[in-house]
Amino acid sequence: MDLTAPSWNSNNTGVKEIYYSENLSYLTKFNFLTIIVAVVGLAGNSVVLWLLAFHIHRNAFSVYVLNLAGADFLLLCNQIVYSLQYVLPLYISNISFLIFTFMFAFFAGLCMIAAIKVEHCLSVMWPIWYHYQRPRHTAAIVCVLLWTFCLLLSLLVGLGCGFLFSYFEYDFCNTFLFITTVFTIVLTVFPSVSTLALLVKIIGGSYRFPGFRLYISIALTVVVSIFFGLPLGICTLLLERFEAFQSIFSQNTWEMILFLSCVNSCANPIIYFLVGSIRHCRFQRQSLKLLLQRAMQDTPEEESGERGPSKRSGELENI
Repeated sequence: MDLTAPSWNSNNTGVKEIYYSENLSYLTKFNFLTIIVAVVGLAGNSVVLWLLAFHIHRNAFSVYVLNLAGADFLLLCNQIVYSLQYVLPLYISNISFLIFTFMFAFFAGLCMIAAIKVEHCLSVMWPIWYHYQRPRHTAAIVCVLLWTFCLLLSLLVGLGCGFLFSYFEYDFCNTFLFITTVFTIVLTVFPSVSTLALLVKIIGGSYRFPGFRLYISIALTVVVSIFFGLPLGICTLLLERFEAFQSIFSQNTWEMILFLSCVNSCANPIIYFLVGSIRHCRFQRQSLKLLLQRAMQDTPEEESGERGPSKRSGELENI
């Protein structure tokens, strides 16, 4: 990404230098803040990855959350490396590879959120089929397919737009950028619509389901994705399809949009632990393992406050 400056003539060289100096100072401070947020997000997603991979019996939802944390971890690592070039005297020769990995992680994260929402809708609408007839290992297979799909999609965009090699095809690049942008918007809007539909049924009293804590976790994740993840897709669509917007968006605007996507990846672990810590309308000090386990629980909790997830939860594990 190149700095976008207004047009100057040869007599305004001093003004131009001041603009670049002030703009670079702003980028340095802003990217330093981005690095701090990304480091916090890396710590949170690392805890989620460690607990779900080695310390918690996984169900279908935790498998998706595990993969979502992996996608967020990759995106945050990418964002830290990108931001370091503005904070330190660091030159990154292969910035195109960073763009490719960012797209790959971003698409994977959106797909995992959509898959979590589909899984939740199935468990709510058809609970008997979901718990007793749903094929085993469905979540793991779906995650592998989603990672493969996102990799192929990112490769196509990277190859056509010159992110990976010097080859660049203008029409091909614009077409796939439009497709990926629409894909991003659809993956963000679909979970929000289904979440809203379930919320209406709950408020109307027409349906009650036991995994309310899990619903809150998913709903908050979807809301955060709308406010912090969707702007990247919308702005890309506006820039590629409408030339009038290209003069509006500057380097600072893009940095803000990338920062929002960084916040999106950082917020998910905070949501899980926050929702898991709420018990009977009050906060209690519990281990991170227990908090995460409660946030991923899709069955009723037992009345005893000292007990973990119900026995039925372990019996209905579907990976």
